[in-house]
Amino acid sequence: MHPMLNTAIKAARRAGTIINRASLDLEHVSVARKGPKDYVTEVDRAAEEAIVEILSEAYPDHGFIGEESGVRPPLEPRGEGEPEFQWVIDPLDGTTNFIHGFPAYAISIALQQRGQTMQAVIFDTTRNEIFSATRGGGAFLNDRRIRVSGLTRYHDALIGAHVPDSGAGVKSTSPFADMLADCAAVRRVGATVLDLAYVACGRLDGFCAINLKPWDLAAGSLLVTEAGGLVADFDGEQTWKETGNVLAASPKIFTQMLAHLQD
Repeated sequence: MHPMLNTAIKAARRAGTIINRASLDLEHVSVARKGPKDYVTEVDRAAEEAIVEILSEAYPDHGFIGEESGVRPPLEPRGEGEPEFQWVIDPLDGTTNFIHGFPAYAISIALQQRGQTMQAVIFDTTRNEIFSATRGGGAFLNDRRIRVSGLTRYHDALIGAHVPDSGAGVKSTSPFADMLADCAAVRRVGATVLDLAYVACGRLDGFCAINLKPWDLAAGSLLVTEAGGLVADFDGEQTWKETGNVLAASPKIFTQMLAHLQD
């Protein structure tokens, strides 16, 4: 295992201990609102601090982009401008699930080198599942190599979604309406990083989302591609990092999802 990936897993486990401990006493967790239907807890912040502490101790010249703390410069910067390496962190994706005791949330840590994700870890603390990937080295669930689904028929596909109106049923005027209506079923997990990890290991055949943030996508996108899947925007191009609009799926299902959207 790559030493940087090993350090990221160590950091994820430290944060997981904080999250699991807090999950046993949710009534005493302090919750604040960042925006409509957007929550943050003291647990999010404590988990992010634990991750940054471990990573910065090991790599003091690395920078950080965290959901809760934003951009952080290295402890020991080398030269001017952005650092060559940056860690992209979501300390608790699925906070709304967490505060309700709904066991679908995870930690996401990715290492980017000049903007390209090189290492990825997603830790599902409730199931003790660690999804990991190194660019060019494949994707793994704990110690087992994973691959995207081998399903070929879109009508049989299980699709994850993070799109407008998906909570109350997609409106008939939505560009996603036909695509989501034609698959076997749609799931809204409420934790994007888990959606992407589930595509990587074949639990979901595909995933579509709109307006995601870098910390939602950095680790999961590498998992999907290293597991043999495809990630692109709604035109099949590579602008998804900038727009946050993304499709991720096995190659055969991806092609059919894209065709639905373009129709």
